[in-house]
Amino acid sequence: MTREPRVVLVTGASSGIGEATARLAAGRGDHLVLLARGPVALARVAADCDALGASSTTVASVDMADDEAVRRVVADAVARHGRLDVVVGSAGVVAYGRLQDVPAEVFDGVLRTNLTGSVNLVRHVLPVLREQGTGSVVLVGSLIGHIAVPDMAAYVLSKWGVRALVRQLRVDNRDRPQLRFGYVAPGGVDTPIYEQAATYGDAVGRPPFPVQSPERVARQVLATADHPWRGGQTSAANHVIRFGFTTLPAVYDRLVGPLFRVAAQDLLREVVLGPGNVLTSRQEHNALRGSHGNAVAGIGRNLAELARRRKDRP
Repeated sequence: MTREPRVVLVTGASSGIGEATARLAAGRGDHLVLLARGPVALARVAADCDALGASSTTVASVDMADDEAVRRVVADAVARHGRLDVVVGSAGVVAYGRLQDVPAEVFDGVLRTNLTGSVNLVRHVLPVLREQGTGSVVLVGSLIGHIAVPDMAAYVLSKWGVRALVRQLRVDNRDRPQLRFGYVAPGGVDTPIYEQAATYGDAVGRPPFPVQSPERVARQVLATADHPWRGGQTSAANHVIRFGFTTLPAVYDRLVGPLFRVAAQDLLREVVLGPGNVLTSRQEHNALRGSHGNAVAGIGRNLAELARRRKDRP
């Protein structure tokens, strides 16, 4: 190692991008504080991080929407390590369905985890970082925090809010120039979040093309902790989509529906209506990666399915 181990706190660490970030920090020899709702899944990730070379690994089962629980966990981490160097907020859940079809408790649950959970995290780590005079917060947003897509109102609202939160933190903390506030906005990522989503529509979600690995996003997250200018969108495709949304709104609004159906849904998977993991953790489904298969092949299957349905119409 060429540097001292850092203290890295990661939320949503039991799956997907959070797990990938924890594993990458472990390989760098850092001290880890891993937060998520499911203790069994957290224990699996912690064991992997120890094997990868983490200086230490501490886990805490916590719902990020519970402000008092977040306060206790942050206080415990500071008491144990004496400081926080990098804080990564990547806890997130998804709900599919039109706004009026998603039950209020599920809709609000997405906002509580994704947005209120990010606020709770920052509320309690920020005084620590300000007292230190140094440190980084990186929040994982989404391309969807810059655009609108069909049947994902709760997720869209939550991720627009996360983006606004990062901007506000930069304005409010200009008196601490050594504090860094980063933001990373992935597009499609190969994680289980789509399979775990609440579903109240006529199809299940899948990561849209081009699909990135969670490890690639994790590398950008940790790079952004040191160099916030390296944050933002994680692929060129994101910039193209944002350009269409911003400069050609009429064209975007006409195309986004059919393109989303082909590229961001799986029309062949059985639709099981319900809250997914929004209200409670489903640890048995947590993993580093999802099981969606090749995105291009998925688009091909969807096109074939749509053609079959059109042919079968009376």
